[in-house]
Amino acid sequence: MNRIITNPKILGGKPIIKGTRLSVKFIMNLLGSGASYQEILNDYPHISVEDIYACLNFAAKTLKNDVYFKIESA
Repeated sequence: MNRIITNPKILGGKPIIKGTRLSVKFIMNLLGSGASYQEILNDYPHISVEDIYACLNFAAKTLKNDVYFKIESA
């Protein structure tokens, strides 16, 4: 997980890929929009496929801790 860091001086402390200003959220949005790993790597050659995996892992671990409640209509 050392590829993903937070720094209050970079993007307001959002989780980013170490050594970049690319946030985990940004990479996840690219993937969610249908961008392939190769397209992302071509557009951002300073990151690696391992960085993309680290973003996916970070997002998965973050969601793992969420609690969901079913809201029923009155």
